[in-house]
Amino acid sequence: MDVSGPRVRKYLRQFVADPTKKIRLKKYDTARVPRKELSAESDDEAKALLKDLLDKNRQELARAQDLLAASAQYSILIVLQGMDTSGKDGTIRHVMSGINPQGCAVHSFKVPGAEEHAHDFLWRYEKVLPERGMIGIFNRSYYEDVLVVHVHPDRMESLPAAIGPENAGFWEGRYKDINAFEKHLVRNGTVVLKFFLHISRDEQKRRLLDRLSHQEKFWKFSFTDIAERQYWDQYQVAYEEMLSATSTEYAPWFIVPADHKWVARTVVAEVIASAIEGLHLCYPVFPDEKIRQLEKAKAALERE
Repeated sequence: MDVSGPRVRKYLRQFVADPTKKIRLKKYDTARVPRKELSAESDDEAKALLKDLLDKNRQELARAQDLLAASAQYSILIVLQGMDTSGKDGTIRHVMSGINPQGCAVHSFKVPGAEEHAHDFLWRYEKVLPERGMIGIFNRSYYEDVLVVHVHPDRMESLPAAIGPENAGFWEGRYKDINAFEKHLVRNGTVVLKFFLHISRDEQKRRLLDRLSHQEKFWKFSFTDIAERQYWDQYQVAYEEMLSATSTEYAPWFIVPADHKWVARTVVAEVIASAIEGLHLCYPVFPDEKIRQLEKAKAALERE
């Protein structure tokens, strides 16, 4: 694979945010069913077919992860972003359910603490990057520092006035920092896969009401979700700016239609499995002497 960018199946490239164009989210259908053969099916039939496809993709992903771990040449960093209720947790749970948990680490980033605010905004993410042979998942990420703090500047870490957000070019500088950070990762063998789970405002409302209508889902509800919903338009603008500035050839964004959960999960699973396959990894090849030692060990065990 050319590590300048994840090579995925041609069909999946339709989800890539074109690095050469300004992104307008209204042009991306949140309820889209991407496969033509599914668009003619009923919702239940399409969901069943997508679940079957997801099962197949999970099997492919399990095999791909085994090769990734055995070869220990590359690492995979998966970044999940999206509005509240867009399905980040569910995507992780359903897509990664078939892989070896020893080869995967999930990190969810909450509001930065005092120690984290005392460092640069990338510091807490650098500490938990995946090692070679591993898959790392960031449930929200350093992109919060150009999204949430863009909408709520009061939540930004304390910065000297001379370099703070009041200065012209501040946000462009942060985008450049992120792009340089990801380029460094890619040059050093990390495949960066970034997914924006794109849902509509109406679908978010439906999911929030669903949580409030079933006691077993009350624990999922957060009053901050309602508060942040009032900033929907501001977040859309922030996402458009971020996607336009940070979708690159070496680390592009995949804009995933997420109104239908099974569509989103299937697309994400396909992209991950396809990208790892694109690395053309092989199991380790042992020298003849090592093979003879292994054969002796096998023979000794068989004689017991």
